[in-house]
Amino acid sequence: MAPPAMEMLGRSFLPGPAGAAGRERGGGPCFAAVGREGRRRGRGPLRSAAPVGALAERAVVTPAPAERAGAAAAPPEEPPHPRTVAARAVVTVRRRRKEDAKRRFAEQLDAYADRVGWSVLLELVSTEIDPGNGGPKKSKPSALVGWFEKKDVKAERVVYTADFAVDASFGEPGAVTVLNRHRREFFIESIVVEGFPSGPAHFTCNSWVQPDRAPRVFFTNRPYLPDETPPGLRELRRQELSDLRGEGASAAAGGERRLTDRVWEYDVYNDLGNPDKGAEFARPVLGGDRLPYPRRMRTGRPKTVTDDGAESRVEYPEPIYVSRDEEFEEGKDEMLSEGALKALLHNFMPLLVSSVSPDIRDFAGFHDVDNLFKEGLRLKQALQDQLFQKIPFVRKIQENSEGLLRYDTPDIIKKDKFAWLRDDEFARQALAGINPVNIERLQAFPPVSKLDPAVYGPPESAITEEHIAGQLDGMSVRQAVEDSRLYMLDYHDIFLPFLDRINAQDGRKAYGTRTLFFLTAAGTLKPIAIELSLPPMTDGCKRAKRVFTPPADATSNWLWQLAKAHVCSNDAGVHQLINHWLRTHACVEPFIIAAHRQLSAMHPIFKLLKPHMRYTLKINALARQILINGDGVIESGFTPGRYCMEMSAFAYRELWRLDQEGLPADLIRRGMAVEDPTQPHGLRLLIEDYPYAADGLLLWSAITRWCGAYVAMYYPSDESVRGDAELQAWYGEAVRAGHADKRDAPWWPRLASPADLASLLATLVWLASAQHAALNFGQYPLGGYIPNRPPLMRRLVPAEGDPEYAHLVADPHRFFLSALPSLTQATTFMTVIDTLSTHSADEEYLGERPDGAWTADPAALAAAREFAEEVRRAEEEIERRNADTGRRNRCGAGVLPYELMAPTSGPGITCRGVPNSVTI
Repeated sequence: MAPPAMEMLGRSFLPGPAGAAGRERGGGPCFAAVGREGRRRGRGPLRSAAPVGALAERAVVTPAPAERAGAAAAPPEEPPHPRTVAARAVVTVRRRRKEDAKRRFAEQLDAYADRVGWSVLLELVSTEIDPGNGGPKKSKPSALVGWFEKKDVKAERVVYTADFAVDASFGEPGAVTVLNRHRREFFIESIVVEGFPSGPAHFTCNSWVQPDRAPRVFFTNRPYLPDETPPGLRELRRQELSDLRGEGASAAAGGERRLTDRVWEYDVYNDLGNPDKGAEFARPVLGGDRLPYPRRMRTGRPKTVTDDGAESRVEYPEPIYVSRDEEFEEGKDEMLSEGALKALLHNFMPLLVSSVSPDIRDFAGFHDVDNLFKEGLRLKQALQDQLFQKIPFVRKIQENSEGLLRYDTPDIIKKDKFAWLRDDEFARQALAGINPVNIERLQAFPPVSKLDPAVYGPPESAITEEHIAGQLDGMSVRQAVEDSRLYMLDYHDIFLPFLDRINAQDGRKAYGTRTLFFLTAAGTLKPIAIELSLPPMTDGCKRAKRVFTPPADATSNWLWQLAKAHVCSNDAGVHQLINHWLRTHACVEPFIIAAHRQLSAMHPIFKLLKPHMRYTLKINALARQILINGDGVIESGFTPGRYCMEMSAFAYRELWRLDQEGLPADLIRRGMAVEDPTQPHGLRLLIEDYPYAADGLLLWSAITRWCGAYVAMYYPSDESVRGDAELQAWYGEAVRAGHADKRDAPWWPRLASPADLASLLATLVWLASAQHAALNFGQYPLGGYIPNRPPLMRRLVPAEGDPEYAHLVADPHRFFLSALPSLTQATTFMTVIDTLSTHSADEEYLGERPDGAWTADPAALAAAREFAEEVRRAEEEIERRNADTGRRNRCGAGVLPYELMAPTSGPGITCRGVPNSVTI
């Protein structure tokens, strides 16, 4: 008996004697016969060695009357033209791996209903027009066979068939419609139609088909530009896009979206707060004149009772609307469920401990931090007894969940536990850490603010030549600037406008910071000055700007460590709120929404973009539920607190430009590279050993070549780009509606030539893949040790004469740790970034196309294989670089290799791997 998984690759699904003819011709293997429909009574399964689709000879010929009568008529001089073509659709349905009793019962009901006639109906749609009615030629509906017979098959993928008989003049099938007359949805992975002289037609579906709706349409994998659409498919193409925009009757236009809908629309971020819970839970709307922001996916939920400008919230784990096909697959859901269990246990114990024993809410010493990785959160015996007496189930948690309560040791302290204390490691992480995209070359001294001096005081930095002259290896400041030896992390202007409000919050303290670095002869950076700024309270206020330089004694060492901690805290906030969330999640979302609304699934550009849009809308919706919402993880874990998203909006208004989001443009903007046509990537890095940029250019070059080659296949001229109505509507809508608050900016790239299009696509692919990976998957490995990179600071740096200064001098360890997040804050943050840094088992990496039939264009398939090969070569080069002892920012005693741009990874937390899309 055939195995249940997929009864059988290797044979034709077409019945009849053609199989024997195929064997006589020596053809290759085809599909398998499935179930009873592929068998003849008493003769076992039909087999055919004919290749899939080589079925012109399999046409069913309707004989003339004399032939049917068996008369000895002379054979015709020429074979009669076939009048009817027998075709078969092979439908692969993916079942859930895990079904609860309710779903299993519903599945059985559907199977029995199918048996009595409430079946799934398929219809073939030709690429040609029927001259009789002016519409496309269509087959008669045919029922999907085998649903009842295979109701108990224990397999993830089950194959069903539907048979058709169409006129020989039907032409080529260009679409299949599917009508689900069952009571529950099902997931179609693919359809293959064989039997036509043109060969097998492949339809990649990967979509949920809902019951009791209008028939779903799936288009052939053959790409068509709008003006090349076959006549029989033009109206279907137009109607499908109309439905996806919410315009069609089947889309239930307007109102609240159902979880089963397939509609993409825009809205502002008006669901981050919950004013119905109280004024302290209200948050401003992001998007509009006051706080410009990209648009998100619309859900249409009702407004809140107390504020008609705010949308009511759906709290996690209740599902929030995204188009049905944007939901996670089972593997991703399982990974997040495991992370949720770990989060529950990791967060429960610290909260419990701090509530019962307030005196241990802070880390008493560095050993307390280390014990999180060695022993987990172990309880003192007296406290254990107290807890076990009051809450008996705590003992069970402690005994049975020890592995989950203990945190994995972050990579950053595995090779050298104390490296984070060193200045060279502090500087190295600006080039090869979690946030390597803010370092910039200092092009004028002193640094100058762009903020209004009437509000924020003199724009010049307080760092003087006297502060840094002794740190420049004998060079003058002017010479160091001219020789590209001075670099800076500048978090002055992004923080200063918010500092009064941030510092007014309980347990939140921040500065505007500037950090200067000197590039040594060894190619490494060393910090030479840190400036901490507060808004001036009075004219000439000396406390407004303080400058710290590398220490000369014990006390200045701890002041220097505190200053570095504030820099790292600002770096963590800018990384999460701006570089990670804003630039790779929020700003990409409008292009994804617009792609689904304006680009047909047949459009070649949609086919290129599809793997780079996977899961992004769902993960962004989850972020609105638990990460960026009011009192959510981001507000709780980062210094700006409730002003986090206002800072993100400020950055969007002041800093974000699509034309500077590609890697070369970004490096040039920051002064980290100059154009140089003699270099392999057309750029010369001013810090040669800049791991993020050096490795990123390998992937950027592969992406640009792939996009350029792909675009050239379909757009031979500028006119072909300008004349593509769907393409222009996609980009125009993403700008005008998706980035409405910046739609009139003069810097938007044009879309008027193949080069323009290739550049735009390369930027979007880069942001969704390599840029996001570089900013995301190192969060726990490189940021899980809180003293190295505190996301939140609770104390300012005391000055001599302050009451806190004496506490610092008396117990510097305890004072330093008291300035960092508390035990509960730290463990909560660690738990979240643990999940954010995790690859799921179903991850699809750059260069991978798991669906080999994503396009029927052999030239595109060949270009995709070359792209995958170039990505593989990039990975090999990254491995070589990590073994090069001359590259001191990625190789050396205790130095971590830089692998965040290494394209492949296994599941879990690996600090490497570049998924195709923003999947977490």
